[in-house]
Amino acid sequence: MTEISRYYQLHYYLTGKINKPVILLLHGFMGSSNDFVDLIPQLCEYFCCLTVDLPGHGKTIVTGGDEYYDMENTAIALIHLLDELKIDNCYLFGYSMGGRLALYMAINFSTRFNKLILESASPGLKTEVERSLRCESDLRLADKLENSNFQEFLSNWYSQGLFKSLRQNNNFEKVIERRLENNPLELAKSLRNMGTGNQPSLWDKLSNYQIPTLLMVGEFDDKFKAINTEMTKLSPVANLKIIPESGHNIHWENPQKWIEILIIFLLEGRKKK
Repeated sequence: MTEISRYYQLHYYLTGKINKPVILLLHGFMGSSNDFVDLIPQLCEYFCCLTVDLPGHGKTIVTGGDEYYDMENTAIALIHLLDELKIDNCYLFGYSMGGRLALYMAINFSTRFNKLILESASPGLKTEVERSLRCESDLRLADKLENSNFQEFLSNWYSQGLFKSLRQNNNFEKVIERRLENNPLELAKSLRNMGTGNQPSLWDKLSNYQIPTLLMVGEFDDKFKAINTEMTKLSPVANLKIIPESGHNIHWENPQKWIEILIIFLLEGRKKK
């Protein structure tokens, strides 16, 4: 673990009182730890919040090869960060790409996490054919990140139907501003190595892991409502919550409801300190 972690300079913030329950928050593709900055003050009433720039994002620096952008090595680096911070157990949250990573961590490092929340996430793709096709798509997108205007790339990316409600949200301009803080060359490395096509499928693991899990999906996000409904049928520890007035990016589109649902699930009757 130490051997792998030396290839990372993880940029993170630990905010709040360490005597409160810790929650590790993992952002999505093209995000950063700054995605949660407006939510942290309310969360810190109940939690100590650990936010990290994932490899290829924000201010985190990867000094090793491209393999250190993949899911397995990133997960190990994050576990080592928890060790450095002397955090034996914590809550775990992940959005979209960060949700895929969070599920991988919950399955492979189950003793480190008390509860898991996944927002608009999936266990990856089921078949080799699906993964191969998605890898080809991810590689094409990575090439565009490296060879086109980043502002134009973002415009095309958020023109997807998945983000229709986000485009109509008052926070959308702020989202774009935050995305532009990233380095597109680094994002391309993340997409090639931790894109949906390149990650291991976790579907066959859902019936075995034991961490209580909340699946959050926006009411307008039909694709991920279907995926997460299937996940709940396979996992005895997962419950699905449909969040109103939001699509794929709930914490930007309906932040107050996101905070409310997260706190209720994680604390479950615990008194605020």
